[in-house]
Amino acid sequence: MAPGERGVDPQAPVTPLVERGSPPPAQESPVAQPEPQPRKQRGGRNLPAAIGVGLGLGVVIIVSLFVVKVLFLAVVVAAASVGSWELTSRLAERKGIQVAQLPLLLGGVAMLTAGYWIGPQGAAAALALTALALMIWRMSRPPENYLRDITAGVFTAFYVPFLATFVALMLAAHDGPQRIVLFLVVTICSDTGAYAVGYKFGRTKLAPTISPGKTREGLAGGIGLSMLAGAVLMQWIIDDGRWWQGLILGGCAALIATLGDLAESMIKRDLGIKDMGTLLPGHGGIMDRLDSLLPTAPVVWLLLAAFVGS
Repeated sequence: MAPGERGVDPQAPVTPLVERGSPPPAQESPVAQPEPQPRKQRGGRNLPAAIGVGLGLGVVIIVSLFVVKVLFLAVVVAAASVGSWELTSRLAERKGIQVAQLPLLLGGVAMLTAGYWIGPQGAAAALALTALALMIWRMSRPPENYLRDITAGVFTAFYVPFLATFVALMLAAHDGPQRIVLFLVVTICSDTGAYAVGYKFGRTKLAPTISPGKTREGLAGGIGLSMLAGAVLMQWIIDDGRWWQGLILGGCAALIATLGDLAESMIKRDLGIKDMGTLLPGHGGIMDRLDSLLPTAPVVWLLLAAFVGS
């Protein structure tokens, strides 16, 4: 080795030369892994809260229904009143539509009580008087948007308390609690069957522009489960009921319940909202639970009246 020369280890790693003035090579740093996000539940709902609220509502319904029938009528009146308030509040917030709350509330109570104590004629007369009261009440404000506000008020009166009146009509029968149980079970089975079958086997969209989650397979599952429940309950808890009548009733109820759900979805899409309210954790508002029950009530009442009398 010549003097002044430095020894070089042939086994040492070779370091690349870096030109003067050039930045040092970048140090490799470990790539940060994104933190796992909590898995959202289907539909963005709080499932435990939804189950708890559902069980609580079930207890209230059963206790009021089989202790004193009038208590259940009070539950229906309260639900219809809150539902009307939710709908008109969303109309005011999103569309600027002003519906008079007081005549609508009083008219709803009159419809339900008249339906229970007098019958269909009393309910129809109360609806007509409610529409007249809404027209007169609105005259205290300027005429601009008069027709719009009145139309929304009459629609709300028909859609919520008047359709709920058919629940009161079923309740007034001698076997009213059993009829209400049949009505509730076939409607709930429609929703449950549609969800279960649609979640597992759903492929073909039913109405993608209205409710993307609904499928034709789910609709078939809802109709099937509702028909089965209708056949069993009609035979065993309804006086003079027959299983084949329950098949017809359950199928019609499931179909109308689905259409009612789609109708409220149309309303919410027009308003640009997801839920009508926040009163029921995991469910939304009262109207979000009444969407399938309200249009199903007159169908079930009519079929029961045709099959076994009113």
